[in-house]
Amino acid sequence: MLELEDIFGHGGPLERALPDFKVRREQLRMAERVADALAARELLVVEAGTGTGKTFAYLVPALLSGIRVLISTGTRTLQDQLFCKDLPLVSAALGRPAVVALLKGRANYLCRQRLTQADEGGEQLPLSGSAASRPRGSHAMLTRIRRWALTTRRGDLAEVRGLSDSHPVWAQVTSTRESCLGTRCPEISRCHVAVARREALEADIVIVNHHLLLADLALKEDGFGDLLGSADAVILDEAHQIPDLATQFFGATVSSRQVEALLRDLRVELAAPRRAQGGESSAAAAAAALRGAEETLQQLRSVLPATQGRVAWARHRTTLGAATAQWMRSLENLSAVLARGDEQGATAQLAERAADLAASLAHIAAVDELDGARTLEVSARGFSLSLMPFDISERFRALVDSRRGAWIFTSATLSLGEEFGHFTGRLGLAAAPTLRIDSPFDHERQSLLYLPAGLPEPMSQGYVAAVIDTAVPLIDAARGGAFVLFTSHRALSQGAALLRNRWQDGAPYRLFVQGEAPRERLLEEFRADGNGVLLGTASFWEGVDVKGEALRLVVIEKLPFASPEDPLVRARIEHLTASGGNAFRDYQLPEAALALKQGAGRLIRSEDDYGVVVICDPRMLGRGYGRVFLAALPPMTLTQDPDEAARFLARHAPRPVPSARAAAAP
Repeated sequence: MLELEDIFGHGGPLERALPDFKVRREQLRMAERVADALAARELLVVEAGTGTGKTFAYLVPALLSGIRVLISTGTRTLQDQLFCKDLPLVSAALGRPAVVALLKGRANYLCRQRLTQADEGGEQLPLSGSAASRPRGSHAMLTRIRRWALTTRRGDLAEVRGLSDSHPVWAQVTSTRESCLGTRCPEISRCHVAVARREALEADIVIVNHHLLLADLALKEDGFGDLLGSADAVILDEAHQIPDLATQFFGATVSSRQVEALLRDLRVELAAPRRAQGGESSAAAAAAALRGAEETLQQLRSVLPATQGRVAWARHRTTLGAATAQWMRSLENLSAVLARGDEQGATAQLAERAADLAASLAHIAAVDELDGARTLEVSARGFSLSLMPFDISERFRALVDSRRGAWIFTSATLSLGEEFGHFTGRLGLAAAPTLRIDSPFDHERQSLLYLPAGLPEPMSQGYVAAVIDTAVPLIDAARGGAFVLFTSHRALSQGAALLRNRWQDGAPYRLFVQGEAPRERLLEEFRADGNGVLLGTASFWEGVDVKGEALRLVVIEKLPFASPEDPLVRARIEHLTASGGNAFRDYQLPEAALALKQGAGRLIRSEDDYGVVVICDPRMLGRGYGRVFLAALPPMTLTQDPDEAARFLARHAPRPVPSARAAAAP
């Protein structure tokens, strides 16, 4: 059998099979360590810098190990890439066939029962009303889905051309954990979710995403089997997302939309022909309980703050506590009434949903303020009550320990300098072995870190204008090809307005602004343009890969400290302070440094990339903690000279394309 050194080396199967494959000693080093962890069934935390090729570095050992491996990613896009491209390529190159399954959350699969209800009208009111009441394009899309449903094997809605998960039809033809009838569903024998789960349980390698993994780990949802229980190893890519996601799963949230959906489904069930075991008295009791739940929901709405946004529970403790308790009791009553009426059918499933919502409300209302942050969020579409625990380390570690096997966490951003403590501490993995692998890219040669001098403090009124004043000459020197990353939507809007005002006589570069088009479309058009300027906030700081000349300048407005005005952030700060900790050192600073590391990492994505990262915040050099941020960044050449930054950009900017008129001149 080939050794890993032969597989990843010159003339090896990967180089022979993959035209773009590059031999990297860093990739081999990671693969060898992952192979050891798989063989020993141990924990391992690996930070692999951009360009390491970490995907192949864990796929090859996984395929060679002969054990059952669960691979979890942060996004559906990476899931699809692993399943459709990376795993088939590596498997073919190694001559190691494997049974591979792709498993997404249930909301990605067609629900045949919900499609039938849409066809019949049912609760799908927007599709069954007048043409004027239907969402634009919904009827045509539903027709397309019906045709596709006749031939699809997997039922993955990503197969449907032109259908995005924001389309109004998507929610009408998929189920949720709450609305799924499970084994009581008449379509269970053809259920795409059930088929996907069965295939996953029989596969050698299963590709899931973090949301699905954590649901299986923390909630045992769906009742379709324990994925983790049958896996010998779990590999978590983009693992930097796990602490925050796990905190959400170990918390609790109840939204008005969840309850409204429950009540809507119940009204549909009560309007259906009565089942023999139901009876008129049972229906009347259910209708009365439904009205009670609706009334308490309206009572809670009446005490909500008028302004939208997220606020701390404590600010409205008295009114919220009483109204929430009434709401909870009405849902408990609804559950009890429905459970008496039907022990097997759809009504029993509605009873379970009501009971689950009531239990979550009870958990949120009863928690001690030292254990978690309780918040209320009001939006134009409704409201939600949430609980986020402050410390999940013991619970997460206990769940990991209860499942014997290898656990491998990997990402490009897990450490600060040489320290992994912030990441491992949050998950209770402080004793786990760690490995840090630097990027193979030559950042000192390929990039420049420019820290402008003389900018005002970030809290000053003219700060965003000063950032734009700093950015524009550099954008001109680079001839476009720039990201300008902001830390808030307010600053983003202000920056976009300032740029448009400056370029009102004709923008020299095409401007792409987050929120004006879907994220993936903005990125696709930015790449195609080659000289665009993209303005974005948090969603563009990570998970964005623009290789080549299209991106040669990244301007970062200010250090990405989470706003202390956010109720969750403020609650965590208060909790750490009350516990005798240092909230800034232990929470705010490391979180911001890791976020900055993500943002700066957008620039150099290959050996052929060149460019400048600009961090406008004067605190980088003016405050002692600036060294923590500098240590988190790749080893770029540092300058405070604007002319040096402009020359570097001009030297690596693409040559201007002659206009047609100039080309035609004699």
